[in-house]
Amino acid sequence: MTKKEMSTNQEVNIELDDQMAEGEYANLAIISHSTSEFVIDFVRMMPGVSKARVKSRVILAPEHAKRLLLSLQENIERYEAVVGTINLPTTTTDESALAMSFIGGEA
Repeated sequence: MTKKEMSTNQEVNIELDDQMAEGEYANLAIISHSTSEFVIDFVRMMPGVSKARVKSRVILAPEHAKRLLLSLQENIERYEAVVGTINLPTTTTDESALAMSFIGGEA
């Protein structure tokens, strides 16, 4: 169990069991949305295999999706300040093959 301090100086206990702590590897994220929610499916694709499996699905309110975006942006900036710039491949002509192949659209 870990404790996280919220910006309002409230302490929140967050539990992380052993199985969840192992995490899941994903190399594809499919993002869709409706007027009320964003759905992010994290997928693991294996080379040469035409079938892939969703390993995790996260459903967020639009406000939380934007908070996630801002938090990721801030953390990437911190990471790059210490480790160096994260370079994305630019040799592909297929834009969907860049990054984690983020695909957007209406749910």
